Amino acid sequence: MKGRNNWKKKLFVNRKVAAYLLTSVILSILFSFCNRPKEVLNRKDMEKLMYDIYVAEAMIENDYQGFDTPEKKEALIRDVFRKHQTTQAQWDTSLSWYSDRIDIYLKMNDSVKARLQRRQRASEQVMNRQLQQEQSLTARSYSPSYIPENYSFDETNPKNGFRFRMDTTDIAQKINSSGFDFGFDVIGIPARSKPDLRAVLMLEYNDTVIYHSEFIVENRSYLLHGQKYIPGDTIRGITGFVRLQDTIGMFRNIRLNNIFLGHPNDSVQPAQRNVSAPQERILMDEETETQ
Repeated sequence: MKGRNNWKKKLFVNRKVAAYLLTSVILSILFSFCNRPKEVLNRKDMEKLMYDIYVAEAMIENDYQGFDTPEKKEALIRDVFRKHQTTQAQWDTSLSWYSDRIDIYLKMNDSVKARLQRRQRASEQVMNRQLQQEQSLTARSYSPSYIPENYSFDETNPKNGFRFRMDTTDIAQKINSSGFDFGFDVIGIPARSKPDLRAVLMLEYNDTVIYHSEFIVENRSYLLHGQKYIPGDTIRGITGFVRLQDTIGMFRNIRLNNIFLGHPNDSVQPAQRNVSAPQERILMDEETETQ
């Protein structure tokens, strides 16, 4: 009986020691966070900033023409800091503080990378769906490279957008300079509600594919930039689309004007309009008759 009591006593003591150690660890963690200097961003805000910094760095790395000077690169990073209402100094201080706590920093970094991977997968899924739809255009009589000069999301355009694709022959014939833009002006977006409207430009090179996309949420001009050449590689295909998700017809007054691929003063549109526009008109009429 005495031995059993001693065993119970030891078990009780061991449990108290374990509870004490666990409490000490928790308190030390809490104490560490309580001691976080006020100039250091909290973990949630730091992860959001890290995400946007990584995205900005990827844009700089992939858009050689758009960020060809240190000033342009610095301006983009400053825009990120302005968005998060912080500064370069606070970013440096926060990064140093979290780097000294490597376990926390690695978890934050893994979380940000997982979010970036989800975004990449979502973009690829959108592009794959659009490419599958674009393949059906090849069976039609007008050129897949056709780009309308103006486009209206009204009742006569039930497709809610347009797509185009250029191969190496189209690119050689229609794009004269090494750098080019896919651009347009937008009007008709209401002030109080934002459409699910996106423009995407996919640049296919021999060894890589670069995606540029932008959500269209206000009335202004938009440009997506591309390059014929990147270090060690040459473009072989361009695919682009503008797509509106509007199942109930809330945004039928939106209009895209002055659509072009190339440069505003050197557009590919004039040659295309004379050949392809009538064919699209015929197809639209045929679709209307079959409905």
